[in-house]
Amino acid sequence: MNVRPHRYAARVRWTGGASGPAVDYATYSREYVVEIDGKPPLRGSADAHFRGDRTLHNPEDLLVAALSACHLLSYLAECTRAGIAIIAYEDDASGEMTLIDGKIHFREVMLRPRVAIVEPARIDEAMALHERAHAECFIANSVNFPVHHDAAVTSAQPA
Repeated sequence: MNVRPHRYAARVRWTGGASGPAVDYATYSREYVVEIDGKPPLRGSADAHFRGDRTLHNPEDLLVAALSACHLLSYLAECTRAGIAIIAYEDDASGEMTLIDGKIHFREVMLRPRVAIVEPARIDEAMALHERAHAECFIANSVNFPVHHDAAVTSAQPA
């Protein structure tokens, strides 16, 4: 398979400087903005545990969200290729960071996708496609910690 490199770019700008220079760890602003050409800006901060603004997105939230979204998109691709009609998909993902070898690292991320498909006879097949989606997820393939999934698939009729 011949795959060309895909390049992504983001501009991250510290906006906390508007509150004054960063001179004291306890008081400087952790606020920043992520700018990606052609997309709305994303305001972020450090996690509240690290003296950030709890009302803004933090890098840890965004990593968990990226893993969840990547699994979603990989799963939808696998299901549509297999001819399985998806009605709904929702994931309550979570990640855990802890001290490992003297540094804080993500220990794991758990994805909990809840999927509804049209055909009840294909539930087992749809469940199995979570493994293929996981194996194909670009983000999960790029991290150095386990990404688990505890999936559930049910059947429903389109609204």
